Amino acid sequence: MTTATPITTTSTQPVFIAFQANNDTLPIVEAIVADNPQAVAVDSPAMVKVTAPGLLVIRRASVEERVGRDFDLRELQLNLISLSGQIDETEDEFTLHWQSA
Repeated sequence: MTTATPITTTSTQPVFIAFQANNDTLPIVEAIVADNPQAVAVDSPAMVKVTAPGLLVIRRASVEERVGRDFDLRELQLNLISLSGQIDETEDEFTLHWQSA
């Protein structure tokens, strides 16, 4: 297991991640929104987009609680449509943020 280094950002530039809307992504989106109080999920036909100001963290443990099995964060890519932000990734967290100048 890799220990995550806390990301600090002062940017409020929105970051987002968008997934295909299906039964596989529902628990992922629920985990993201639960762990990121400022995140907003918007459902569109065939897509769900989660946006947050400056920082969005996807935690493996939170997704595992909802899917009821081990979850590899690389599985996010199976239903990923698009994302915006700088990516930092460990075995335990997938983080989107904007580096402050």
